Amino acid sequence: MKRDMELVRDILLIVNEDPKYDGVYFNYFQTAKEFGIEDHSTEEVAYHVRLLMNAGFLNGRIEESFLIPSIKGLTWSGQEFIDNIKNRDIWESTKKRIVGFSSVALSVIAEIAESEIKHKLGLP
Repeated sequence: MKRDMELVRDILLIVNEDPKYDGVYFNYFQTAKEFGIEDHSTEEVAYHVRLLMNAGFLNGRIEESFLIPSIKGLTWSGQEFIDNIKNRDIWESTKKRIVGFSSVALSVIAEIAESEIKHKLGLP
């Protein structure tokens, strides 16, 4: 399955904005729609949630009895990343800078977003 950065952003935004992902309790869901994503399959969402956990952006656990891992909340790294790409203008300008590349590492996307913010703030 191919990584979808729009889906990555959507998952992180949902976890960031929903108070039930406060880092205290594990939250389970059985379908992508139940999680709040309607334009992707449950398998796609589960795959991306696992990627985000493995990348250290989401705190949760993977259990064999559930297709989708349970989520507690964002990690520090996940919070930093979503803070940088939450703004739609920053996200769009970040995506424009990676057009033409077949894939770009999440860490590079994070650096580009940070660079875009610094540019808008007039920082070196």
